[in-house]
Amino acid sequence: MKRLLALAAFAGLVVIAAQFGAIYRPGPWYEALAKPSFTPPNWLFPIAWTTLYVMIGLAGYFAWKADGIGAAVGVWLVQLILNAAWSYVMFGRHEIGLALVVLVALWLAIVAFVALNWRRSRMAAVLFLPYLAWVTFAGALNFEVWRLNP
Repeated sequence: MKRLLALAAFAGLVVIAAQFGAIYRPGPWYEALAKPSFTPPNWLFPIAWTTLYVMIGLAGYFAWKADGIGAAVGVWLVQLILNAAWSYVMFGRHEIGLALVVLVALWLAIVAFVALNWRRSRMAAVLFLPYLAWVTFAGALNFEVWRLNP
């Protein structure tokens, strides 16, 4: 029962973070910006993020299962806060440069989570690798949007 409650808690936290993406959407402001040629089609983002959010929740659960409420879960919470903050900063405040700073911090938190879990919970670490790849790509996209829209 304790494990089921923990899994539900991680899922609930991910749903809360995902709400920032639902509230702060790209909208007309973002559509009007110059974007690089490698910008994915809009329909890809909800599919990618739904998949990633499931993996993020499971990774947090596996980190907790391996080590309890420790450094890895702390870093997991930090990355989740940064994940939610990016949507607010980029689409809520329209601060492309600041969003890039948030994204770099998010990338570092993801790397830290992978490193902390590589020996403790390989499953948690591996579940974050697609997230790391996506955030790396998102960083390149965010940088190019910033560069193209001074």
